[in-house]
Amino acid sequence: MNESSDIPEPEVRIAPRLIDSFYTEAMLLADEARSYFDEAGRYARAELDPYVRVGFACESLKVTTRIMHIVAWLLTQRAIDSGEIPARHGRRPERRLGHAQNSDPAIVAQLPEAAQRLINSSADLYSRVKRLDDGTMFGEPAQSPARALMGQLERGLGGHPLN
Repeated sequence: MNESSDIPEPEVRIAPRLIDSFYTEAMLLADEARSYFDEAGRYARAELDPYVRVGFACESLKVTTRIMHIVAWLLTQRAIDSGEIPARHGRRPERRLGHAQNSDPAIVAQLPEAAQRLINSSADLYSRVKRLDDGTMFGEPAQSPARALMGQLERGLGGHPLN
């Protein structure tokens, strides 16, 4: 229910299996990213030019940020589904998917292939989850043309309802 009226708000429920699938994908990607950027990527990073090395560090932070925002949002969706958080609280700005910077294609193109794959995978996952997050938000429901016409007729009759 809307806190300012008794009119129920439209509610979109995201299938728990979809949330679980995204969560598994995010956790696997997080593990891959940690493994690469903390271990295997060190050697590749050392071979890069200093400017590209800075780009490598920035892009690794963007990957981490995307994954953290995704996991936080997915955990919120699980809490909503289990009833721990009311659905209306899940639509609050602080519960929405956090903003993540886009990667710079010119920098990404200069990075090792494994880093490019992780960057692109995290951006792809983020965009899919963002579409879900955007789909759970509603503005005012669109008024049907019939209701709009009824409203015009009522106003034309001095505000008397047509019943």
